[in-house]
Amino acid sequence: MIAKSNKLKNKNKIKVYIASPLCVKEDRDFAEKLDSLCKELGLETFLPHRDCGLWKEGVSFEKIAKGDIEGFKNCKLLVANLNGFNIGAGTAWEMGYAHARGIPIIAIKTDRKLKDSVEEVSAIIMGLTKIVSSFEDLKREVERVLKV
Repeated sequence: MIAKSNKLKNKNKIKVYIASPLCVKEDRDFAEKLDSLCKELGLETFLPHRDCGLWKEGVSFEKIAKGDIEGFKNCKLLVANLNGFNIGAGTAWEMGYAHARGIPIIAIKTDRKLKDSVEEVSAIIMGLTKIVSSFEDLKREVERVLKV
């Protein structure tokens, strides 16, 4: 695990939204690793499947949608999982919503090289988003973006 940063220890008021596909356990596990990294940096997180639930567990689409929108309240950063053959529809929507609201976005793609993933990621996302390929790079970029 990544060691705690002294710079961020008492910054619990900084909130990060974690965007990730959620339909399969491996994607949820990866989102939870992103959540853990942010918490180790002393950040508050919004993790959709933890904080709103999953439709597979009987939660209504309306409740999930409203909860996810509420999750953006006071967010200072969105961290997105771009792993997989295509970006999840929800992840892409969350990234677009964050961009429209002026919330900085950092994405992580660890499964394939970015240059080999242009067709799955999209030129718009690649042109507007800082994309990293490791958890160490993500940690450094979160610290840089939040200027801590």
